[in-house]
Amino acid sequence: MKFNFRKRKKYLIAGGLLLATATPSFAIFGLGDIVFDPTSYASLVSQLTTLDTQYNMLKNNITHFSFKQQWQTTLSALKNANVANMFGETAGFSIALNTNSPSTSMVAWKTANVPVNSTTTSYLQGQTVGNSAQLSQLAMVEMSDSISPDCLTAVGQYRAARGQNTTANGSLAQQQFDSTSATNSEVQQLNLLNAAQAQQLTEAQSQGAMQVCLASQMTVANMQQRNAAAQDLNTAATIQAQRAANDTSAANEGSTWRTYLP
Repeated sequence: MKFNFRKRKKYLIAGGLLLATATPSFAIFGLGDIVFDPTSYASLVSQLTTLDTQYNMLKNNITHFSFKQQWQTTLSALKNANVANMFGETAGFSIALNTNSPSTSMVAWKTANVPVNSTTTSYLQGQTVGNSAQLSQLAMVEMSDSISPDCLTAVGQYRAARGQNTTANGSLAQQQFDSTSATNSEVQQLNLLNAAQAQQLTEAQSQGAMQVCLASQMTVANMQQRNAAAQDLNTAATIQAQRAANDTSAANEGSTWRTYLP
């Protein structure tokens, strides 16, 4: 009995040491049965939760609206310009305003405006640049003759491009507002967004040309107003100087100023 007690004691100590170093798992229904590991179970639950979250996210990504037409808008069509041409004074204007034709714009503008003739050229040759109201007016005319045909061309280009882009715009809108699964995957929707941004960039570039035209026309208009204001100031100063040099009272009618040019 003494030997058995010592032997049993050794077994108990060895078993205790084994239990102290074992992983947190235990057998169900006795030794040799199914082993349950709480750590592995917790890891498995965490993985399943992650997979479930990813599944729901993917499911939401492919879910599409059943009725998109509530956001659909209509693109206004541009009416072609039709300029009256009773005597040929606006020949080419309708073509210039509706198509991309720089040469037609140049000829149409030249035909519709009063030219600077050779007599005026001879008169202006004796003027001093920077000190001549007439040369300032000539500069304004020359600027306008350069800018205005480009503006006609820009308008024609925009009208022509707007018509050419109608099919592409309509196709993109049709797919954007499609409520079926054919165009509603995440990749397809991203492609549609990229296509829409590309169309917006093209439209912005086309409108940029129009804005340059408007700024150029405003420069010519400001030049005209500035020259008119400067001419008024110069005229007022000339009148004041003439009045100071020439007595305009009734007692001195013989020397009344007669050389004033308005």
